[in-house]
Amino acid sequence: MNNAQKHSVFPLSQLESSISYVFKDKRLLELALTHSSFSNEEKAKGRSAESNERLEFLGDAVLSLIVSTYLFSKLSDAPEGDLSKIRSAVVCEKALASFACDIGLGKYLRLGHGEEINKGRERPSILSDAYEALLAAIYLDSGIDEVRAFLLPYVTALADKTIRESSATDYKTKLQQIVQQKPGETLVYDIISESGPPHMRTFVAQARLNESNILGTGSGSSKREAEQNAARDALKFFGFDGE
Repeated sequence: MNNAQKHSVFPLSQLESSISYVFKDKRLLELALTHSSFSNEEKAKGRSAESNERLEFLGDAVLSLIVSTYLFSKLSDAPEGDLSKIRSAVVCEKALASFACDIGLGKYLRLGHGEEINKGRERPSILSDAYEALLAAIYLDSGIDEVRAFLLPYVTALADKTIRESSATDYKTKLQQIVQQKPGETLVYDIISESGPPHMRTFVAQARLNESNILGTGSGSSKREAEQNAARDALKFFGFDGE
């Protein structure tokens, strides 16, 4: 077993299969999977082993360019502030760690002993950094078109969800403004049900006036989206169509 696969029983060809991309230069893939903890331990033993930190730096830029270009084209009338907010949701650590989990990236990482015993393969920060390094490795191996083909299916699903939720922001605000016109009235939201597998939950929310009066009900793939749709439904009670 070579150093690239040390600490892992999974051949890198399995990872290539899961991402539908075969590296011409296998060393780039190996480097993308090498955490600094592994590199530092190797150096302490007198062996040379570069970490994926430089690739992570490059991958961050490639990721930002692809996501920014997608949002710029899709949201042709959106102001810079809205584009930045949506991009931040798509490229954040939580999102990238989720993308990494989807391809099982953690089990292929080269980690030092300390990170191994501390469940480093599951740590969002390590997974998100490795995912960015993987993007850079693909970029250096074949160019940005290959990265775009690999990345966009993940990006578009999350970006579109974020766009839907962002566009609904005014519903809760509008409903709150209406309720506040009458002193003493309170508006609350409750999640009344959850269903579906962990990665594809459906939430149902109610908007209630003074705790007991149900104004509207809505569902969504997140609690926030469900509450926004409940507010949209509640606006009909006050004569608005929710648009």
